[in-house]
Amino acid sequence: MLKRSLVFLFALSQTLSFAQSPAQRIAQSFNTLLEDPQAKYAICSICVLDANTGKQIFAKNENTGLATASTLKTITSATAFSLLGKDFHYQTTLGYSGSIAADGTLMGDVIITGGGDPTLASWRYENKEAAVLSQWVAAIKAAGIKKIEGKVIGDDQLWGTQGTPEGWTWQDMGNYFGAGPSALSWRENQFDIKLRANNSVSILRTVPSMPYLTIVNELKPGEPGSGDRAYAFLPPLASIAYLRGSWAREIGKSGISVALPDPAFDAAFRLQDTLERAGIRVSTAAASARQITAAKKQLPVSNQKLITITSPSLAEIVFWLNKKSVNLYAEHLLKTIAWKAGKEATTSNGANTEIKYWASKGLDRNALNIIDGSGLSPATRVTTSAMASILFQSQKEDWFPDFYKSLPENNGMKLKSGTINDVSAFAGYYTADNGNKYVIVININNYSGSGINPKLFRVLNALK
Repeated sequence: MLKRSLVFLFALSQTLSFAQSPAQRIAQSFNTLLEDPQAKYAICSICVLDANTGKQIFAKNENTGLATASTLKTITSATAFSLLGKDFHYQTTLGYSGSIAADGTLMGDVIITGGGDPTLASWRYENKEAAVLSQWVAAIKAAGIKKIEGKVIGDDQLWGTQGTPEGWTWQDMGNYFGAGPSALSWRENQFDIKLRANNSVSILRTVPSMPYLTIVNELKPGEPGSGDRAYAFLPPLASIAYLRGSWAREIGKSGISVALPDPAFDAAFRLQDTLERAGIRVSTAAASARQITAAKKQLPVSNQKLITITSPSLAEIVFWLNKKSVNLYAEHLLKTIAWKAGKEATTSNGANTEIKYWASKGLDRNALNIIDGSGLSPATRVTTSAMASILFQSQKEDWFPDFYKSLPENNGMKLKSGTINDVSAFAGYYTADNGNKYVIVININNYSGSGINPKLFRVLNALK
């Protein structure tokens, strides 16, 4: 009899659960999250909209500005689509100054002029590093250049000298995810350091070789299973990197990725090295525009174009931006938004242009306290209501299919994730089995412990 009663009560509870509206179910699941010990000292915010009408299904603390982590990339990419267009491309030009003598000697410099392309030499596209270098060497040979009485220069001056966005932390900026944007970015502005951990952590090599950098290894071996807790402290234009923290070898992971201190110099260095391997001698060491101007020397001007390399389309860039959460791409897009608006290409000008655009669409600009493009800055503060509104409005645009395709799958939903220290957030869309469509933004700041995401997913599962 007891068994029958329990079965009856379970069936009744399931019936009552299904009888509840989505708003009631998600309210109940969100309240459970608020009562969790991990949320005791946290701020939790959620905003769920009907994706067809924009009507609010459920919201709590939706007007509180919170650190967004990488969910901010949804706003950055939506703004870029709106202001630049999905078919926007960057261009990088190779040329030279001076003149070519009858014997094939270039009396001048080979100059790589950056146009803001974040994908140049990236492994994600056709124009990988080897392919780009091959095209450049072929163009130099085709011009009849056999020797260079000068140097190779990486010209990154289009966007000025401020690479790292204000508001980024010292711990982040020397690592691959903290690589700052440059008008001449190269290989996603990163390189790898291969490590081995036993009783100590040893540096095996760098990929590629980095002869112009000194790496000081202060890493300690981590406990088994502790993984990668290594950080590189390598500021822009520096020549010394400090590795600090701990590292325990994981299956499939052989080292760490570090930010290039001067991407334009690395591009010039790689081209000059490739030229010399191809038998074209270069008389003077490679340099970047920032190095030349910092030394108060005159920067040569390219007077003859050799070849132009065009980037993938904005739609292709946004695909990887959101799918793999590439911070560098987001920061490039924010600077590009300012640049194309006729302003100095700074992060703050890009953020102000972005905020102004969405304010013109009816959002309260005070709900968008945007410091960077990627959300890596903990100082960025955006409300879940504002982010949900942008996601809702984006559905009406002709570029929306490309935007939607860029969002990763999380918990069976199309959600961009975001994670920085004690912050976890998700933003995107969900279509339930019954056809109901939702815009979802959920965010928790200052939670305790680890492993909070399954609890956020339990909240969202109320929509299923």
